[in-house]
Amino acid sequence: MAASAVTSLRTLTLTAAAMLAFAANSLLCRLALAQTAIDPASFGSVRLVSGALMLAVLMRLRPTRPTTANADWPAAIMLWVYVACFSFAYLTLAAGTGALILFGAVQLTMFGAGLYAGERFAASAWIGLGLALTGMLYLVAPGFAAPAPLGAALMAAAGIAWGVYSLRGRKSSDPLAATAGNFWRATPFALVLSLLFVKSFHASTAGVALAIASGALTSGIGYAIWYAALPGLSAMRAATVQLLVPPMAALAGVFVLSEAVSLRLALASAAILGGVALVLVSRSKSAAR
Repeated sequence: MAASAVTSLRTLTLTAAAMLAFAANSLLCRLALAQTAIDPASFGSVRLVSGALMLAVLMRLRPTRPTTANADWPAAIMLWVYVACFSFAYLTLAAGTGALILFGAVQLTMFGAGLYAGERFAASAWIGLGLALTGMLYLVAPGFAAPAPLGAALMAAAGIAWGVYSLRGRKSSDPLAATAGNFWRATPFALVLSLLFVKSFHASTAGVALAIASGALTSGIGYAIWYAALPGLSAMRAATVQLLVPPMAALAGVFVLSEAVSLRLALASAAILGGVALVLVSRSKSAAR
């Protein structure tokens, strides 16, 4: 087999594994909270601590030592906001609905940041943005099949935080090391939040196990796999492939949690994912702001 074919196969395998890990994060959190196996604040704390420990192990196993970098506290705070809002949102949202709102908000945040930075987008990108926003508004509009407003707002906030976090990490020369440091710096904030919600504390063995799996496996190892795949992906492909996560999470929710897929969710998914895909495939011109 040619070297290029081996490289392509490796990238494809790593990318598929990373997308499965991202979708599993939604499933694990929803599974833990739907069964009231753990409270959301504790889930977030355990997730960050176990993720930090796993990333520390992965850093120790690397053949080369990371370069020293300044602590990025704003990025750590964004990571904590993402984890906290993500956890509380899944008290009321289905796995697929939450993933759809999350990744829709992430992509729209990054689109807005590009526009603010001076990028000029084609007409098709604006059409895609309008389609995605229409789908998002339709999904959360009041009605029988609408998701819980507070849950939707929290997940949108989680998406914005993750989008900002991703934008801050774009210039990192060692993303895995930066993420490991941010996990450690975000942990104290999560622990303080757990103390504030101590009256609602409850954690079964199953709930803690699900939170550890989310932190160590689908976050820690999942991010490591994703960073290994990124060198083989163009920026456009790396962004576009993440659109696979919401439908994967929705299917997992149907089979594992017996969640229903409403017509509203199906139509909103088509509009949001189609609109974001249209934005991503549109060419943009960079212009100094």
